[in-house]
Amino acid sequence: MYHHVKKLMYTVRVDEPDPHFGNMLLEQFGGANGELAAAMQYSIQGLNCEDAERKDLLMDIGTEELSHLEVVGTLARLHLKPTKFDREKAEADPLIAIAGGGGVNLFNSQGNPWTADYLKITGELDVDLRSNIAAEARAKIVYERLINFSDDAGTKDALQFLMTREITHMKAFAAALESMEKPAFSIGKISPTPGLVNQFFNDSTGVGDDGEIDTRGPWNEGGDWEFVSSPALAADHQTEPQTKVESSPPTAPEGISELLLDELRDILHAEKQLVKALPKMAKAARFDRLRECFEEHLIETEAQIERINECFSLLGETARATSCKGMMGLVEEGQEVMKEGEKKEDAVADLALIGAAQRVEHYEISGYTTAKNLAQQLRHSAIVALLAKSLAEEENADMLLNQISRSLMSVAKMPDAIEQTAAR
Repeated sequence: MYHHVKKLMYTVRVDEPDPHFGNMLLEQFGGANGELAAAMQYSIQGLNCEDAERKDLLMDIGTEELSHLEVVGTLARLHLKPTKFDREKAEADPLIAIAGGGGVNLFNSQGNPWTADYLKITGELDVDLRSNIAAEARAKIVYERLINFSDDAGTKDALQFLMTREITHMKAFAAALESMEKPAFSIGKISPTPGLVNQFFNDSTGVGDDGEIDTRGPWNEGGDWEFVSSPALAADHQTEPQTKVESSPPTAPEGISELLLDELRDILHAEKQLVKALPKMAKAARFDRLRECFEEHLIETEAQIERINECFSLLGETARATSCKGMMGLVEEGQEVMKEGEKKEDAVADLALIGAAQRVEHYEISGYTTAKNLAQQLRHSAIVALLAKSLAEEENADMLLNQISRSLMSVAKMPDAIEQTAAR
């Protein structure tokens, strides 16, 4: 929740109002690199973040940016104040003076309205942290330019404070990214094409009108770099392409079709076992939200069986299941968890039940991922679409179980907290 404290993070003082400069300040109020954009970007990234520690970082800085928005807004309002009553001053920005009554609004310095298009949110934490570092760097430069264009001492002091905090945030985001210990160019899950990833294409050649030349540096030589000279021009004089590429063969290797059928048969048996197990898990759940989650996933699982049957139909095969020993073991383990849970407290019993359920989800996610990849190799786009839908449902179910688990962990801590309070 948010609570507004009637005090600025930095006290603003304007000795000589300047409406023209007030207009410039709006770039940091409602502009692409402004404080509202930063506050919304970090806060929404935080809402999406499954990493509790870095979620806290994002929400902390996102909230501070709202405080910065208040500082910038106050600063701009003080500079724009003369436009309320002075015709000559009002001409500095008729939009602000006439439409806005001399106050601030969510526009940039050109009068363009703020838009969510400014936000960079991918849902990939490391990618978002890199975007945030760049956003803070851009905001730092904007503040620096504003400082250079201001002659008012109080204004410059406030801007210096805001500019400094941009560097603070850059340091925090950079440290958070480094703490994830991901290789610098490990983005997403799919690996780049070997060889091709290290080729630098020299696609701008010759001497320009201003004496520009081809240059070499650490960005195109040394290390793993392979320098490719003018690939477009070289293509006219050689039969072997210089560019290293890898692509799927026109026909799938022998045996892939049988592998896909085996995987589908395994998944079909797994889902049929789960249809029988989920009602028991729902009955064993103590908390309503967990029971509802199991009941909802039962409906999804029944639909997933229909999709698998459709996959067999598209392949011209009979929908036949083969014994899935992996799921049999997981279901048996789940039954033991439910039996042992009868002796446990509600929250602890449900946390154990969630653990058993998530093992099942991870097993299914693995199966659907493998089957989808095989179908892609065989270029069965309709089957890929069916499996992708079921895979998304399994991933979503796992995410919901995670959310419920975090809530139950809070409940499970309450008795200890009560005992400690009583002891004091």
